[in-house]
Amino acid sequence: MTPSQPLRKLAPTSVPQNTHDKLPFVLRTARTDPKMLQRMKDEQVVDLIRHTDAEISKLQALQLRAIANLSVRRRRAPSAASEVALALSITEHRASTMVSAANALIARLPRMLNLMDDGRLDLYRAMKVTDATAWLSRDHVRLVDATLVERVPGRNATQVRRAAAYAAAKVDPEGAAQRTDRSLVERRLAVHHQDAGGVTSLSVNNVPTEKATAAYTRIDRAARALKTPEEARTLDQLRADVAVDLLLSGTGGQSGRAEVFLHVDLATYLGMNDLPAALAGRGPIAASMARRIISGSDTTIRRVLTDPRSGKVIELSPTRYPLDPAHDEFIRVRDRECRQPGCTRPAQNCGVEPTRAHGEAEEAADQPVTYCTRHRRLKSQPGWDYEVTPNGTVNVATPAGRVHSTEPPSIHSGRRRANRSRKNPR
Repeated sequence: MTPSQPLRKLAPTSVPQNTHDKLPFVLRTARTDPKMLQRMKDEQVVDLIRHTDAEISKLQALQLRAIANLSVRRRRAPSAASEVALALSITEHRASTMVSAANALIARLPRMLNLMDDGRLDLYRAMKVTDATAWLSRDHVRLVDATLVERVPGRNATQVRRAAAYAAAKVDPEGAAQRTDRSLVERRLAVHHQDAGGVTSLSVNNVPTEKATAAYTRIDRAARALKTPEEARTLDQLRADVAVDLLLSGTGGQSGRAEVFLHVDLATYLGMNDLPAALAGRGPIAASMARRIISGSDTTIRRVLTDPRSGKVIELSPTRYPLDPAHDEFIRVRDRECRQPGCTRPAQNCGVEPTRAHGEAEEAADQPVTYCTRHRRLKSQPGWDYEVTPNGTVNVATPAGRVHSTEPPSIHSGRRRANRSRKNPR
């Protein structure tokens, strides 16, 4: 037995007393005077939430730099993640992802890290970018880093992931196609028995996106048909029960054909370029996958005419009717997804709701827009105000007086559905 090393006297690291001195005045005041929140107006509270989030993002950027520095000091050994896990009281898996993200942001995505320094991008959304670009070469990832600078601020995590995935697939379409093919090879059915007795999770992983989306749509449709006033089960419970019934017996509610909406430009369809396509509710997919979906025996192709300047939908075949805002099918094709800023619910699962036109009276709700069930309810809540401008932009005013805007989606790669936020003038 070898003699043990003498124990060092360990003491917890002290936190500097002036850590908060450099915070904005309103944050310092709110920390020292908790009652200040009660005296604030709604819009001031929302601003405080936003300012706090920006400061957290700045601190996260500093933390990532420290983690990357520690990783270099440890010669990038896996033990660095263990050290971070102990320091932050997190799992080693979580610490490992943070170390990977820190190294990627420092070496490959410096502009994304700069956005964090400015308080415009937090760690969670930044990691959506690092995950979506991990497979790219250094030259390709630099192009994506530059492309995303103006596209990720102000967007939620799902939108950031989509923007990053689209940019990555655009700069390296061949690599994106190979990555999709590799993932399909790894498709599997997985069973995970949980700690609670008699409860198990069942999942089907890495199946073709269009099939998974169509399967979910069919299950969802059957579950909603079973949701009567007398039915005590929730929709989530019904979906789970329907899915298991379908697997065991082939039944599970009403059957029917399920639809998915795939948006692909003509040049990509013809194989003249490899720009990513977009699957409603999922986001960008590789051009090769889009062409594979289109070649399916049950696929229906419909021509969609777009404005060459804005990329917005102006006509849908085969009826070739002129722009008719009252036509539900056209509205769903035009909007692709729920028009609530940040929502990605596919339009075919949404309702078409009349919305007040910009500059009109409250009762002039004659502009149809797609909203999912949740946001149709939100639209009718007190303090929320929705309007549609002549160019199709949806403005959503919150009870706190902030206005969040979302433009109609565009086929053009550089004009993906943009979200904006501003204060409502009073």
